[in-house]
Amino acid sequence: MPRAPKAEKAKPAVDLSKPTRADRTAKTVQAAKNDRPSARSSSVNVGSSSRVSTRRPATPDEINELARLWEEFKQNEVSGAREGARERLILHYAPLVKYVASRVATGLPASVDQADLVSYGMFGLIDALEKFDPGRGNKFETYAIPRIKGAIIDELRAMDWVPRSVRFKAREIEKAYSDLESIHKRGPTEKEVAARLGVTLRELHEVINQISFVQVLQLDEILSVGSDRGEQVSLLDTLADRGTDPTTALEGEETRGLLAAAINSLSEREKIVVTLYYFEGLTLAEIGEILGVTESRVCQIHTKAVGQLRLQLVETE
Repeated sequence: MPRAPKAEKAKPAVDLSKPTRADRTAKTVQAAKNDRPSARSSSVNVGSSSRVSTRRPATPDEINELARLWEEFKQNEVSGAREGARERLILHYAPLVKYVASRVATGLPASVDQADLVSYGMFGLIDALEKFDPGRGNKFETYAIPRIKGAIIDELRAMDWVPRSVRFKAREIEKAYSDLESIHKRGPTEKEVAARLGVTLRELHEVINQISFVQVLQLDEILSVGSDRGEQVSLLDTLADRGTDPTTALEGEETRGLLAAAINSLSEREKIVVTLYYFEGLTLAEIGEILGVTESRVCQIHTKAVGQLRLQLVETE
């Protein structure tokens, strides 16, 4: 008599309320957004081959739990269980986003906040989760890293008001300057840079004029100054004040008025010598020819006139 088939054991349901390693990485996500390292999160090391490893190898239970989360996420339609598995997978791989964001941030100006890069990278992580196929046997980290980086770069390009062609030209000129400095052991000339780039000097000037508008600085940006770099000032504080001080302008106007009054009190010949020498820029010999006297006589008149002017200004003060 054939035996009845054994009843298939039901697969244990995933207990989403059970704390797992993915839950413990929740602090890491918050720390990544705040750009602060989490004390409890495991560090993620990614080599040139995009392989990810943690300090503590995953236990078999953690590996099985991660596999169940992937199965729950991929095999179920829109449901509470699928959304729960999706959320826990995002939390589990959140340190990967922070790692990629820190690598991208090394080539960006200080004005770009790393927390913003982490936010951009989270969209790449979510997209990678949706499109990844665990059945192919590939590591998710290897699949996700290029997509996280691509999401960050795409968002940065969308926010950049400078055309990509101008950015490319700026990098080419910077590379040419660096290469020529290494070769000649000195700062290169514009002709050498133009020859290095294969352009004319006029074309080089046009490119430099284009990229001169690329760099934008914030006036409230904090700079470190001093020998020990301990003092901090804003960029606005380092700009020279080219405005005219009202007090200085008033004093200058008053001094010019006193000087004009003192010159008018001189004799006619002394007044001519002072005017021609200081306001017209003539030499003593040229003034002598105009007055019909010798140069030495003009020198005497000049000395007497300056002495009288100095005396009158001192008395006025």
